[in-house]
Amino acid sequence: MNVAAGQSGDPEKLNVDHIIDKARNLWDTSPQPVKRFPWNRALENFIQLILDLVVAVVKYLCVPLLAVSSLSEMSYCAHHKKLSFVPLPLLIGIVVAGILKETALELSPLLKDAEVPWHLIAIAIFFSLIKLPGPYYPYWGRIFIPHFANGVLWRTIWSAFLWYRKPRKASQSMLKQDSVIGSNSGTNKN
Repeated sequence: MNVAAGQSGDPEKLNVDHIIDKARNLWDTSPQPVKRFPWNRALENFIQLILDLVVAVVKYLCVPLLAVSSLSEMSYCAHHKKLSFVPLPLLIGIVVAGILKETALELSPLLKDAEVPWHLIAIAIFFSLIKLPGPYYPYWGRIFIPHFANGVLWRTIWSAFLWYRKPRKASQSMLKQDSVIGSNSGTNKN
């Protein structure tokens, strides 16, 4: 680096250009099978793998994290002697989550057969972002808003749990096809 000469910004730009040129030269000199390799498909598969891992980690960490944060917010309310106000926003949040879920399913019937409950993930992200600044809300907001968001999040987690427990139509149709093939092969043996 040429820091002493007062050209601290130029060498970084030159280094980036140099790296890009080296990458182009490497690509130009690489053998034909490397150039024919489906790099875009490999990138898509890699991104899908990373997203699946993130969803799996979030799926197993969201319940304990929500439980701990809910207890923390309840202890705040207990400290201020407002614990009797907790059930009302919690129940309102549970009802709102049910309404949002049903509305999303009515607006997009394709969500009923989707592999991933994207509508539930969107609801959870939105209300998690509402819950995060909980300590910075005004006094009554610190009591009502986080518990309202907790109600939505608990109902969303319950809905996601039920979502993953219900049988999928695609897997049912595969089972039907397998049983039809199996019964046809059984009749052919006679």
